[in-house]
Amino acid sequence: MKPEEFASKLIRELESLPERKTAPMRQVRRQYSQTLHAENAQYVLEAAHAIVDTDQHRWIAYELIADHPAAFHALDRQKLEALGCGMQDWNAVDRFSRTLSGPAWRDGLISEETIYDWAHSSNRWWRRAALVSTVALNMTSHGGQGDVPKTLAVCELLINDHDDMIVKALSWALRELVVHDAETVQNFLAAHEDELAARVKREVRNVLETGLKNPRSRTRQ
Repeated sequence: MKPEEFASKLIRELESLPERKTAPMRQVRRQYSQTLHAENAQYVLEAAHAIVDTDQHRWIAYELIADHPAAFHALDRQKLEALGCGMQDWNAVDRFSRTLSGPAWRDGLISEETIYDWAHSSNRWWRRAALVSTVALNMTSHGGQGDVPKTLAVCELLINDHDDMIVKALSWALRELVVHDAETVQNFLAAHEDELAARVKREVRNVLETGLKNPRSRTRQ
């Protein structure tokens, strides 16, 4: 079966689900990932691109790559940017960044220069991708060990960007860093008191003080 045929078959099965929710869709994806284990990296990447090109269920394509070690380790800047091309909402960006670009950065497949270039992009979604990519460095439940210098370097690049999508991502990046170095995050807030958006300061301080982003609603990080 050609990669394009594989992608079409997977999309048809996803579209036939009674409910297109994450859990049942991921169950289907896992079944298809099993059939990909014997395929080489190029085949998996081509199948993933075929899914991305339809602009349907991008996150499924990203998970297919992440679940195939050879395909994941074949990623580089050019491949990642092709897979992220056309992202038009926060959900697509966050899936891309947490599943692919962040782990690729963490594992040395792309450099800081790539992330910094995204942070300087005129496209808000690539700027958000730069910030959310830091989450993979720090989210312990997803293998992050914590990287204060890299995270803060990206945050500093976008500290004066008050686009709502960037503000929310900046808050998220700093909140994930709290568990690794709360004191440094506190100092960062103090040093940039006049630059940071009110939302960032409020949410990050809430986490520093209570462990919750919004204590009144009991919303966790």
